[in-house]
Amino acid sequence: MINFYSLMVRQKALTCFLTILLNLAFILSASAQQKWHYSLSVDPSKKIAHISLELTGKLPDTVAFKMPTWTTGYYQFMNFAKSLSAFSATDESGKIIDFKHTDQNTWKVGVPHNKVVKLTYDIEAIRNFVGGNYLDTAHAYFSPAGLFMYADKNILQPVTVTINQYPGWTRIATGMDIVEKDSTTFQAPDFDVLYDSPILMGKLEKLPGFKVNGIQHDFIGYKMGIADKQGFMDDMKKIVENGSAIIGEIPYKHYTFLGVGPGGGGIEHLNSASVAFTGKGLNTQAGKMRLYSFLAHEYFHTYNVKRIRPIELGPFDYEKGNKTEMLWVSEGFTVYYEYAIIRRAGLTNAQEMIDQFRGNLLNYEKKPGHLFQSATQASIETWSDGPNGRVADEFNKTISYYDKGPVLGLMLDLKIRHETQNRKSLDDVMHTLYYTYFKKLKRGFTPQEFRKVCEDTAGVPLDEVFEYASTVKEVNYHPYFEYAGLDIDDAWKKQPGAWAGITVEGPKESPDSLFVSAVTYKSPAWESGVRIKNKIVSVDSQPVTLALLQAIATDKKDGDVIEMEIIKNGKAEKVKITLGTQTSRSFEIKPVANPNALQAAIYKSIFEGGH
Repeated sequence: MINFYSLMVRQKALTCFLTILLNLAFILSASAQQKWHYSLSVDPSKKIAHISLELTGKLPDTVAFKMPTWTTGYYQFMNFAKSLSAFSATDESGKIIDFKHTDQNTWKVGVPHNKVVKLTYDIEAIRNFVGGNYLDTAHAYFSPAGLFMYADKNILQPVTVTINQYPGWTRIATGMDIVEKDSTTFQAPDFDVLYDSPILMGKLEKLPGFKVNGIQHDFIGYKMGIADKQGFMDDMKKIVENGSAIIGEIPYKHYTFLGVGPGGGGIEHLNSASVAFTGKGLNTQAGKMRLYSFLAHEYFHTYNVKRIRPIELGPFDYEKGNKTEMLWVSEGFTVYYEYAIIRRAGLTNAQEMIDQFRGNLLNYEKKPGHLFQSATQASIETWSDGPNGRVADEFNKTISYYDKGPVLGLMLDLKIRHETQNRKSLDDVMHTLYYTYFKKLKRGFTPQEFRKVCEDTAGVPLDEVFEYASTVKEVNYHPYFEYAGLDIDDAWKKQPGAWAGITVEGPKESPDSLFVSAVTYKSPAWESGVRIKNKIVSVDSQPVTLALLQAIATDKKDGDVIEMEIIKNGKAEKVKITLGTQTSRSFEIKPVANPNALQAAIYKSIFEGGH
């Protein structure tokens, strides 16, 4: 018997697939017949980047030019179009062409019969951030998504860019390939690569480069105050060697760390990393560990997120953004591997690595957000909450996947190693994802596919780990840490002294006032209505001082009541706070006295750099 309904469904699916192929072929054909050439020059005195585009070839009657609303690697809307001004369109003879600014980030331009369009516009470069555009008299850093417009539904278009160096500046650094040797003209096969190739230019310094597997790696930056340049780059080579060894191949032709100078943050790219970097901190082990972790994190993103990626993170929608529930893996596991990489490189010791995980665990467990938001929710909602959650809220119901993600990564690694007698690990998961989905299928993975790879590697179901990722269920760390012969102290313990639950800062406006910078959720002060940014004027009719507040813990006891005068929403208010006793958990992590052979082997593999 023929199932005509199933036949119709298959025919409809085939028709839809063929339509997609035809549309893709049309786009590729049109792209091949168009030439997009951008030019970039700068005016440091005005903090303006001048952009020009010459577009030739087979063009439609109208081109909708769009400025991206965000840039990959930073999951926040940047509204780049607000920095654009002086937009103009002409034909090849210089004749003005009409255009319509149809919405905030779209300019529709009518195409003349000779099929040549020239655009010019300016970009204000005032945001000193690795996801933005910044320009001063000595250097410039540009996020190409904030410079170069694309044509709607045509991001597959190859692009060339000529970068005009400002007089007196010395270097241009970018992940794009040069068109000719020693040229200032660069090429990208499509807008995805263009937007993933930031540009650093100016009076820059180049540190001694190195090769790993025959591939050149450079570190170029602005105001890099490094005394031992060779020693630093020797350590960077160890980071790259150990990071790339996890996957087993290097997927780029050259790699550059772009030190953008003072500023904020770091963003990964296909063959480069933009990092706020001044070289500070290398004179202490703690500072060196923080800096190397940061650099290892951005480097390992070369694999995890740029190539091993959730299916939603590509192709990119530069207007609406790309949401995924998997940033706890893409970002959180990259935090896990930043610790693993610098440990395997011999740049930290076992206890320092344990303390790094404990720091993430404390950040997550000590905040009320872990009672309300899961790791998968934090991933999806990062577009509104920010990468670290809604940190400005008076009551933070959010978490950061940068904190819960690496702890889940460690637990997953411990579980896989235990179930396979330490023959397999999280490395095998990352290796499989890379070679199956990126290399073979040339796409990202779904959440279901990710879980299947993890469970196939472990050889057992992993319901509990994935439940911890997708819910706010309280985590039982003990069995997982025991796999490596570790004990974690998560017992609630009473702390000495009376407790109100207030953290203060100041004085700011006057010496007789302090401002509440934090209130512990459900603490005595919280229950009495005290909130962040309230101004404390007095305590028990005495003008407030820091010493007076600190004395509460020693001079008062559980059950005592204090009266506090505060300024809340511009109005004076008196609140009575019944003091309590604080309970907390230390989450100290220590090796057990007599681990068995498997526990010892797992501990050695993870925490002693044995892989």
